[in-house]
Amino acid sequence: MQQSMKFAIFGNTFQVHKSAHIAHLLDILHRKNARICIIEEFYRFLKQNSTADLNGAEIINENSFSADMALSIGGDGTFLKTASYIGDKNIPILGINTGRLGFLADISPDEMEDAFDEIYRGHYLSEPRSVLHLESIGNPLKGYPYGLNEIAILKRDSSSMITIHASVNGELLCSYQADGLIISTPTGSTGYSLSVGGPILAPQSGTISLTAVAPHSLNARPIVLRDDWEITLNVESRNHNFLVAVDGRSETCSEKTKLIIRRADYSIYIVKQFRHSYFNTLRNKMMWGADNRI
Repeated sequence: MQQSMKFAIFGNTFQVHKSAHIAHLLDILHRKNARICIIEEFYRFLKQNSTADLNGAEIINENSFSADMALSIGGDGTFLKTASYIGDKNIPILGINTGRLGFLADISPDEMEDAFDEIYRGHYLSEPRSVLHLESIGNPLKGYPYGLNEIAILKRDSSSMITIHASVNGELLCSYQADGLIISTPTGSTGYSLSVGGPILAPQSGTISLTAVAPHSLNARPIVLRDDWEITLNVESRNHNFLVAVDGRSETCSEKTKLIIRRADYSIYIVKQFRHSYFNTLRNKMMWGADNRI
């Protein structure tokens, strides 16, 4: 007899044409007698825009929910939003990719049947990924202060650069003159950070990277640090404010604000199939090391 499992489902609400994938997913879960709960916003979207069988599904409308596994239906942005809902609940997240690249959400709709067969056999990995915590002193931030991918400090409303004074464990590291600075986890190292020249960090390396965005210097190179070190940032700006973006969720901050970034006291767990290794994903999805001459 199959074990009973409860799945919490999260998805984006702007891919109506891909709702057939959701119907297929729910059909698989119903056949396995799974218990299902769906975040309220996504439930309403499915109710209006799909033929998915929502019978028996609970609605998640607050943060006090539990599940054996969370399912993120969409791309990597949806996965990051799901991670913010999961927080420190230690619920592993499986990403089903209906977006574009799908580095975090790496199960394709065509693989769902096999993936859930393996999950019900316990044949999968649950990889812990580090999370960053942002603390602000002098101007409390309103948004969720935890980032699975990165924390970015960026200029706002001006073509002028900002100056970011960065210290590590109380010692001055560097004063960056740039359009911004990205502090990235290994999970985020293949995202925004990579696009501005940051290094790729292996998932369990215990590291973070600091990479300047369009620095006004040829020697402002990315640096890799231990993730249990504390980073302090003070920002100067001609228009006296700047943007803080945590996994893409941005808000304005005044230049008198002191920012402290530390590793969070919890991890996010990502569900992976055994055949989907990190380096395999790098090669297949990011063409890492590919030689176009061959």
